[in-house]
Amino acid sequence: MKHLILTALFVSLFLCTWAQVSSLRGIITTKNGERVNGATIKVAGTTLITVSNEKGEYTLHNVPTGMKVVEVSSVEIDKQRFTVDVQQVSQEFHLTVGKKGVVGIDEVTVNRNTEKRDMEIGGFAVAVIETKEASLRNVTTNDLLDRAVGVRVRQNGGEGAPIEYNLNGMSGSTIGLFLDGIEISTYGSSFNLNNIPPAMIERIEVYKGVLPSHLSGNYVGGAINVIMKKDASANNITAAVSFGSFNTYRADIGGLYRNQRNGFTARVSGFYSHSDNNYEMWGKFSKYTLPGGRVIRYNRTKRPNDKFESLGGRFEFGFTDVKWADQFFLGYNVSDSYKDIPHGLTMTRPYLGRFNEYQANVFSLNYSKKNLFIEGLSLNINAVHSMRNTYLQDTVSQMYNWSREGSGRDDLELLLAPPNASGEHKPYPHQPGKGQQGDAVMSDIDRTISNIRSNLAYTIISGHRLSLNHKFEKSNRNDHDLLRPDRSRWITRNNITTNIWSMNYESEMLAGRLKTNIFGKYAIYRSDQRIPIGEVDGAILYESAVNKRNNKGFGGTISYQALKDGFLILSAEKSFIVPTERHIYGEPENNLLPNPSILPEMAINYNIGTRYNVLQGKQHRLNVYANAFWRNGYDKIILQTREEEVLEGRETQVEDIQVTQFVNLSRTQSVGFEAEVNYVYDNKLNAIVNFSKFNSLFKVEKDERGNAHSLYNKQVPNEPFFTVNGNLQYRLNHIFQKRSVLNLYYNAGYVAPFSTIWLESEWFTTPTQFTHDFGTSYRVPSGKLVVSLDCKNAFNAEVYDNFGVQKPGRAFYVKLNYTINNFNK
Repeated sequence: MKHLILTALFVSLFLCTWAQVSSLRGIITTKNGERVNGATIKVAGTTLITVSNEKGEYTLHNVPTGMKVVEVSSVEIDKQRFTVDVQQVSQEFHLTVGKKGVVGIDEVTVNRNTEKRDMEIGGFAVAVIETKEASLRNVTTNDLLDRAVGVRVRQNGGEGAPIEYNLNGMSGSTIGLFLDGIEISTYGSSFNLNNIPPAMIERIEVYKGVLPSHLSGNYVGGAINVIMKKDASANNITAAVSFGSFNTYRADIGGLYRNQRNGFTARVSGFYSHSDNNYEMWGKFSKYTLPGGRVIRYNRTKRPNDKFESLGGRFEFGFTDVKWADQFFLGYNVSDSYKDIPHGLTMTRPYLGRFNEYQANVFSLNYSKKNLFIEGLSLNINAVHSMRNTYLQDTVSQMYNWSREGSGRDDLELLLAPPNASGEHKPYPHQPGKGQQGDAVMSDIDRTISNIRSNLAYTIISGHRLSLNHKFEKSNRNDHDLLRPDRSRWITRNNITTNIWSMNYESEMLAGRLKTNIFGKYAIYRSDQRIPIGEVDGAILYESAVNKRNNKGFGGTISYQALKDGFLILSAEKSFIVPTERHIYGEPENNLLPNPSILPEMAINYNIGTRYNVLQGKQHRLNVYANAFWRNGYDKIILQTREEEVLEGRETQVEDIQVTQFVNLSRTQSVGFEAEVNYVYDNKLNAIVNFSKFNSLFKVEKDERGNAHSLYNKQVPNEPFFTVNGNLQYRLNHIFQKRSVLNLYYNAGYVAPFSTIWLESEWFTTPTQFTHDFGTSYRVPSGKLVVSLDCKNAFNAEVYDNFGVQKPGRAFYVKLNYTINNFNK
């Protein structure tokens, strides 16, 4: 399958030819600041022409690069001509005109933050992460997210390890993960945020709490929506390769072609990544087990049996900017990955021979059209159908131990049993029918998922918009036990069907200073499970379970421009989260047990925030963001952790957690605050500092017997509740060569100590984490080649995540980026 992916990718790239074109956009205003509506803008000597809208905005697509003359005319002004040097893929060119022919040109630096800023002041608690700089460095998509305010990426180890996302204390099923508005789980584990390189991504939208209508679904804690690159204004091919510590290497390639005459567009991209993940572990959760079960902590050892490999391709063909569609694409995603499973949820016991393989084939359709049939009516449809397969194997019955510090071994040792009658320490014997995590396993899980999202919106009058949204998702899962050939027909079948309808009303009033969004949604869920329990005369007998649920939710957002550059943002929502397939049926490949009795979660959350541009000068820019939140959860869905008391000398009984499952917490409450300050000097220095602090408390006062609950008002464990990030970037021009660019980067991250279990214990407290990353990138004068160097965790700090699993220490990476016919200079 890997060879097929590579062949398809390179054939598609070979078919992509390219042209030198750009996209020119801007705002037309008079000298007194009035915006000009209905002005005609034309590129002289071409058929390229457009008209400015009521906000004075215009866009010209497919403008050839080089010196061009732009003609502007309207009933308010005489025909006027401007000269512009078109060199950017997406270039801004603002025009200032006089009603009597007095003309001035406002030469501005290309600003790619316009859409970003519009989103951030639209009423939702949202942060927009742009990937342009990160795509040139050895930084993953999850690295970018982990540095965003209020976001914590929970990863159990190195490359390819299971990942959970935490947004200010909300995690699991409450968080939506989307790829262009479609749940990313549809694409399978081999095509996830850890594998998709930033070079394939336009931007990442991080919502905290209330979600916009086009992301309506089974979520209340927020969402991460990854927007893939779609700009078809400049045809190009880009490629990048990187290599670094722990035998980690990555490669990605992408190409774009658009026929300027008929609008036919092709987008293809692919990636490959590999890591041995053989980094060193040495902290308090790194252990060596002595005969008899006593544990020695702070054991320095290398991490074997943790290889990860992933390969994927994305192919899209369709039309852009034609009469019948703004975008129409048919797509195909294919991906394949392999992952060793080195241990259970904690690092107490290592595994050997437990691994899983993923494969996914995904077909997609995307259609969008503004002004469909009538002015102001728009339609957007995203449809995805995926066929996924997961293979899990665990058949090695011998028990293993981490290598002892000073032993000189890089692999595992056999676990020794207590001394026998002769006082000898011998390895535990083989256990027939057993694997590393219990019973031997060879399972094959087939999943088929259909996911369709549609949005129909109508602008009633300027500033007032009504939209209707529908989400349909059907998931079929068949589990095969390959260790029992006699039961090859015994297939456990699990089906979940979801229908969610939502409607929202958006308005802009007070000359655009007040923006509101009110919405409601109604959802119907059905789950069916058929488990084979016997066979009589060739007929299989099943045990069936059917669950049906429906619920309603509602909420709204307000954004008010109280000052010239200051915005007050409020949002509130009440909604339900119904358990998904992984919560109900488990994921054995990720050490998750099923929980068929898990209940839906209800959440009520409130957000109030502000954004203020303190300085907006030519040399100094200072932006401030702050947001406070209050969230109440009922039957909150979380990963189960231990509640029993920790006894001296018996710590291993608590920390030896091989598997877990999702469970309900009957009542929780979270109150917190996040803030970010961004300073820019002379477009060379960019400094960002952000932090997030909250408490997430268990709020049940009485237990089932009416006694005071021992966990009342305790912090929910295994959640980092105080994080700080700082980023510095400085640009030096004309270093070594004229028109070259040298960028210097620094990132610092702080995570306060937090407990991995309910009860307080020094042994089960994740210590303070403070990391420092350094990096540099150099772009040659032509702009085609960029070389970057990165040092992550430069001072080799102890870094942990879920259940005390240690993450990589100091690591070095080098990356080369090469662009062909991308004229963004």
